[in-house]
Amino acid sequence: MHISRRSFLQMTALAGGGFALGLYERPWARAQGPGRPPDLKPSAFIHIAGDDTVTIMARGPEIGQGIRTMLPMLIAEELDADWSMVRVEQADLDEAKYGPQFAGGSLSTPFGWDPLRRIGAAGRQMLIAAAAQQWSVPETECSTEAGCVVHASLGKKAKYGELADRVSAMTPPPLSKVKLKDPKDYRIIGKAKAGVDNRAIVTGKPLFGIDVEVPGMLHAVIQKCPVYGGKVKSANIEQVKKLPGVRHVLVIDGTLSTATVLPDEPGMEAGVAIVADRWWQAQSARKALKVDWDLGSGATQSTDGFAKRAASMLKQPPANTVRTYGDVDAALKGASKVIEADYTYPFLAHNTLEPMGTTASFKDGKMEMWTTSQTPGEGRDLVAKALDIDEKDITVHMIRAGGGFGRRLMNDYMVEAAWLSQKTGAPVKLLWAREDDIAHDAYRPGGFMNLKAGLDAQGKVVAWRQHLATFGDGKKFSTAADVGPEEFPSGYVPAYSLFQSGMPLRLHTGWLRAPGVNAYCWVGQSFLDELAAAAGRDPLELQLEILSNTPVPMPPPKQPGGGDPPVNPERLKGVLQLVAEKSGWSQRKREKGRGMGIAGYYCHLGYFAEVADVSVDAQNRVAVNQVWAAGDVGSTIINPRAAENICYGGIIEGLSHMGQEITLVDGRVQQTNLHQSPMFRMRQVPKIEIFWRTTENSPTGLGEPTLPPVIPAVTNAIFAATGKRIRTLPLAKSGFSWA
Repeated sequence: MHISRRSFLQMTALAGGGFALGLYERPWARAQGPGRPPDLKPSAFIHIAGDDTVTIMARGPEIGQGIRTMLPMLIAEELDADWSMVRVEQADLDEAKYGPQFAGGSLSTPFGWDPLRRIGAAGRQMLIAAAAQQWSVPETECSTEAGCVVHASLGKKAKYGELADRVSAMTPPPLSKVKLKDPKDYRIIGKAKAGVDNRAIVTGKPLFGIDVEVPGMLHAVIQKCPVYGGKVKSANIEQVKKLPGVRHVLVIDGTLSTATVLPDEPGMEAGVAIVADRWWQAQSARKALKVDWDLGSGATQSTDGFAKRAASMLKQPPANTVRTYGDVDAALKGASKVIEADYTYPFLAHNTLEPMGTTASFKDGKMEMWTTSQTPGEGRDLVAKALDIDEKDITVHMIRAGGGFGRRLMNDYMVEAAWLSQKTGAPVKLLWAREDDIAHDAYRPGGFMNLKAGLDAQGKVVAWRQHLATFGDGKKFSTAADVGPEEFPSGYVPAYSLFQSGMPLRLHTGWLRAPGVNAYCWVGQSFLDELAAAAGRDPLELQLEILSNTPVPMPPPKQPGGGDPPVNPERLKGVLQLVAEKSGWSQRKREKGRGMGIAGYYCHLGYFAEVADVSVDAQNRVAVNQVWAAGDVGSTIINPRAAENICYGGIIEGLSHMGQEITLVDGRVQQTNLHQSPMFRMRQVPKIEIFWRTTENSPTGLGEPTLPPVIPAVTNAIFAATGKRIRTLPLAKSGFSWA
């Protein structure tokens, strides 16, 4: 993917000598998709000081995915910098200056790969030109190496810092004209680099949103209605105000949308805010708070009610056709064998290690904010509209987050902190408690899927029908609840239909790592395993056969430029074959109580296949012994150390999802903390091996694609070990537990 059409570098002299480089492109709106380049300002990305220190600005939010190291590596490589002399600084929010500043959709790599390398290459070209002028030699006779320009035949060498002042007087080249390195000459890209924050993290330096300190700062917590959309009727505010350290107790009326289907950013929930000198004082005072709530219409909702409604919906004609081709009914009627199954997956919370929060300071009509948002630009917009502040009067500092996983794409906590600072006239750090994080999340929506497929006499799939019952009003769907027309095996079976229907929901939903696919991959890859078992075939063989079919072209997207590129069957087959080879799939043993399962998927421009080896004891306790993963994310793994780490994290998070759920009774979330939404423990983590398949494609991201395949790989392995099929998550709903 390539976002640059026309670009060039400008530079400006900086105090104390040196120069700065910034990317200029056509205006780029804050849409999360390629093709609309930004109009960036000077002094954006690189500063070379007289002491040879190279400072590179990290433009995107760091949520643990490693882009604060990886994106500067792209610039440093083409600049031919000495990595030991590189310093990384976090940019503030300024998309006119830095371009896209968000973390989501595994897009940081594809958005940065070409333009950021070109920034570095232009800097290198300018340094060569400066040295050639100084030595009165042709530029073609000069080259660079690790922070120096050299003239080999003359034996001359100039460090970058020596050339900084001369460079500051030069006209930069257009980015489209600069020459990029041959990958065989990379010294930084493709080499394992420690995270630039690692030392600070392990020595406990203040880096995260929870660490922010501002002079005169107060601390806040918010007690929200236990039922989403409820309101405060009354509260013992005066009593709570008298408690130690408490400065303010404020009723938040709430600004939640009343739409049938809530928007991505529905507004502030109603509640009571307690603002105190210290966070623990505010949290302790909260225990004395007594609120009489108007619970609203959400109090009628329950997990059992959703399940009953879905069961009824799946027996009725679907409300929406997502994609259909071929004559599915005729193909099913003529099939030698028809297999039907119902799959159910729950609401999930994000379980970020650092709870939501933001620090805000409103003074003289201007707002300054320190936030861990994944979409700080969207958060600023939300604050501006909610509090009637001009966007240009809001400064946003991006602070490292202790995990995001999609939760920080939504910015309710930013608005809350800003509102509290505006109301109190003081800087306020809002920090949610863990209980708030789980009970007031933007949840991954649950869903109920009915599938029916037909096999011919040779065990080939001839028809596939799928109906999703989820949440919406029939035409619009809750955020991240609906399924897209491209979900595999769409386009690769002869006759195919995909439908969806929606039921009302009064709850905030949102994107969770590998949105949608984290559920659909499990459903589709599990059902494919069912078909293989019914046909007496190897599931890998069956999937490779399906991928070898001539694809039915996708219909055009509803919006120009919308949607990901269609699946590349050769790339998906490639990772399936690689993981099968590395795991010894064809030589796997078939024994009671132990089995192997395989799954693969295309997700957020990346291709991953995974094999799981599991053991199941007599009490149905499951131990995952090993996971093999094979990935194809293009031609280059930019930082192998970080790439492996993010793969481990995705796989372990997927395993965690298998034991988690969010349930409602009378509109109230029943889970209160991590003991009821458990993460995988270190003792449970299997041996994980990662293998790469490199292809001639631009590099893409790794935040999403490693997670989805591990879930069906494990449930398929459980079937291989026990003969029992997992069609409902979490595992406990199917009678299994983690060992």
